[in-house]
Amino acid sequence: MSNHRILTLTFAVAAAVTATGPAQGAIGNEPIQPVAAAKTGNPALAELGKKLYFDTRLSKSGFISCNSCHNLSMGGTDNLKTSIGHNWNKGPINAPTVLNSSMNVAQFWDGRAKDLKAQAGGPIANPGEMASTHELAVDVLQSIPGYVSEFKTVFGSDKVTIDEVTKAIAAFEETLVTPNSRFDKWLRGDKKALNASETAGYRLFKDSGCVACHNGPAVGGNSFQKMGVVAPYKSSSPAEGRVAVTGKDADRFNFKVPTLRNVELTYPYFHDGEAATLRDAVDTMGRLQLGKKFTDGENAQIVAFLKTLTGDQPSFKLPLLPPSSDTTPHPQPFGK
Repeated sequence: MSNHRILTLTFAVAAAVTATGPAQGAIGNEPIQPVAAAKTGNPALAELGKKLYFDTRLSKSGFISCNSCHNLSMGGTDNLKTSIGHNWNKGPINAPTVLNSSMNVAQFWDGRAKDLKAQAGGPIANPGEMASTHELAVDVLQSIPGYVSEFKTVFGSDKVTIDEVTKAIAAFEETLVTPNSRFDKWLRGDKKALNASETAGYRLFKDSGCVACHNGPAVGGNSFQKMGVVAPYKSSSPAEGRVAVTGKDADRFNFKVPTLRNVELTYPYFHDGEAATLRDAVDTMGRLQLGKKFTDGENAQIVAFLKTLTGDQPSFKLPLLPPSSDTTPHPQPFGK
């Protein structure tokens, strides 16, 4: 038997076990669990983080904020193949959704940030994204009296630090969960929440082995898996996945499994954004990960199920940002 065939069978067996066996904490022994509503331990910290999330002054240009690439009006992403950064720089990778990101095993597609706090500082200092520095971002905030006062209220000191900035942004992002999807209602016992096509799609999703990777409350996000198990995934993207973090060749093209929560809203799909539609994504995943070619009808049923995973979107009053002072460093939207 060829190594290719062994790999295919091994994956199929693992998928079948996951699909049929009860998952820890599952409702009715389902491999997917409902999303719980957010619990905010420190509302003042989260409120400060919300302001920082929307504040473009953390970028060199004064034009880009966290919300630019993780737009909370667009499913927590930007619906672009790759994001646009400083000076219209083309990003190297698709922006993953920030919604339910607190459930991820790690942050970024390659998992290089262990948590949301570690992730929050990355784009600020990335020359291709917000193109600032941590020092400059802190100087900007320190020059704004309204922020100094709020940081003192939250942290007990009027000296702003990047550690406090990232802690606050992470606290806000932890509130961005999306409970009460129709599928969650179905899991909790409302069997009228899904129609026949959607329930058929869920059965296919399980029986085909999709739940081997897409399981738990986030329907993914809790493991790293190779992109292209049965057949290689061909991409023009320079991203090679987990190998960039571990240096191990075995981790080449291993990426964090994306959450499928709100997946209807977070197109295009995959780390390179090459799948324009859910139909495209389901077809590619079936062929390359499972060795299965879904019929048009099967594909449509799975897509119908996936659309039931859209939950309540974050809803809040937009923050009123404190004004700059005469000493606030000026933005540099043009030039290098």
